[in-house]
Amino acid sequence: MTQEEIAASANISQQYVSGLERGQRNPTVVSLYKIAQALGVSHMELVRPQASDETPDRR
Repeated sequence: MTQEEIAASANISQQYVSGLERGQRNPTVVSLYKIAQALGVSHMELVRPQASDETPDRR
């Protein structure tokens, strides 16, 4: 999905989505929920840490 499609589906601005992607904005709980709904996933999926096999080894 494009930023525009996500923004329209979540009823938020494309500029807000862009800022989230660039790490320049911090999402609210409400916006996370709206984005998750727009993407068709659980809001928990957006904040769940990566599986241990996907993260770098930190020994």
